[in-house]
Amino acid sequence: MEHMNLTAGERNELMTLRRSQSAAAASARGARLILMLDEGESWSAIKRELGCDSRFISTWAGRFVQSRLGGLFARHPGRAPTRDPAKLEARVLERTLKHKPRDGSTHWSSRKLAAELKLPFMTVQRIWRKHNVQPHRVERHMISNDPDFETKAADVIGLYLNPPAHAAVFCVDEKTAIEALDRKDRMLPLSPGRAESHGFEYRRNGTLSLFAALNTATGEVLGMTAPRHTSAQFVAFLADVAASQPEGMPIHVICDNVSAHKTDAVDDYWASTRTCGSTTRPPTRRGSTRSRTGSAGSSATCSPAASSATSKTPTRSSCATSVSTTKTQNRSSGSTTTRTSESGAIHLVQWTSNRR
Repeated sequence: MEHMNLTAGERNELMTLRRSQSAAAASARGARLILMLDEGESWSAIKRELGCDSRFISTWAGRFVQSRLGGLFARHPGRAPTRDPAKLEARVLERTLKHKPRDGSTHWSSRKLAAELKLPFMTVQRIWRKHNVQPHRVERHMISNDPDFETKAADVIGLYLNPPAHAAVFCVDEKTAIEALDRKDRMLPLSPGRAESHGFEYRRNGTLSLFAALNTATGEVLGMTAPRHTSAQFVAFLADVAASQPEGMPIHVICDNVSAHKTDAVDDYWASTRTCGSTTRPPTRRGSTRSRTGSAGSSATCSPAASSATSKTPTRSSCATSVSTTKTQNRSSGSTTTRTSESGAIHLVQWTSNRR
């Protein structure tokens, strides 16, 4: 074989590849072959040095003459697949997604599916990884049949992402049936060589319900415990939340649609505590089916005595008849009502899936 007629750049590249500690062994071996041929080494000397045969020398020398440095890299590394990769992937995915294990397991494992299809388990893992299939994971979701769900969800999400200026936004929720436990045995204090120890046995003291309101702007949490989880307790907690804010501050409350939030007592609290009068605007759609907005500065229609009331505890006003009529309209049409109060306004947005 004649000289390879290497350029200075090709020689430097081949010498770098030959000395490399991280390059593929086959590439480094090919670089050594080309350098030895360019130096005029005989084939017998190359065979002894590289431990190869004549076919290896002729193949890689011919590829280098044809493609120069690009010819040193294998065009088809490894053995050609014996099965059609597309059909194999389709078979694995079809079995994974449309069939369950025969032994009653809840989901496939790579080894269990490999044994079913008589494949290496690494092949199954590689296909799952390529298509992002994770049979061992289970997530949760809820589907709403409300045609206006996206609009209502955007209203609620908007309160979090773009809250109104000069207003307070509270996220309200409850934790019910919390056991009030007390240890029967006295606690042993911390001492050298011994950790603090509590008795194993306990005494039940009933249950409590915890109401909490998170101020999304400040991170402040307002809480209240109650012996029961009823609408009366929820109304009392709303009154505490309203009392914690400055006079005239609009308040937005986001809560779920649990039954305790949808009773007449909650509606009466809205009508009597937050309202001195009412002016009804045309029905509009808000973030939920039970959404009401109060606006300070609207006209008031109730008596002077009711107009001067500033208490934040639930009280009846002389405009209850007018409010009751408005409430009936809201229940039938899903409208939004504007009401006024000297102490500000509450916007109750209830998150609901509206499953019928």
